[in-house]
Amino acid sequence: MGAEQPWNRPARRRRPVRTGLVFAGVTVLLCCVGVAGLGAWNVQVVTQASGPVRETADGFLRSVAAGDTDGAYDRLCADARSRWSPIGFTSWLRTPPVVKGYEIVDVSVATRGGRPRGTVTVRLTRDSGLTEERKLSVVREDGDWRVCGDPY
Repeated sequence: MGAEQPWNRPARRRRPVRTGLVFAGVTVLLCCVGVAGLGAWNVQVVTQASGPVRETADGFLRSVAAGDTDGAYDRLCADARSRWSPIGFTSWLRTPPVVKGYEIVDVSVATRGGRPRGTVTVRLTRDSGLTEERKLSVVREDGDWRVCGDPY
């Protein structure tokens, strides 16, 4: 009898298609988890912002209706303050028919470019008795919410 041959393991079959499908499945799963996480973060930012957006618009409109133009001016964003001087803003707000009351109809918050931005729909009551709906834009600036755009 001759020398025994060493035992050889049979060659393992390669399965490139199966390996590729496993990697593709893992990649899709990670993408889905990432998208779900970003969606949850976006919902959280929007729901947490609706209260402060409403309070900012309410404070601004309360000042406008009370004739406190300095208080209203302080709630404007930097862009709006760059377009309006305090004196110009005051004379604009005091031009008849002036706002005597308001009602907040709707508050919506959305994110653009990862930054939350609110839109507040209000029903203004003028001293003449007429009512009209307006939209206030509210933005986050230096950690505070401010009314931006043409607020009146």
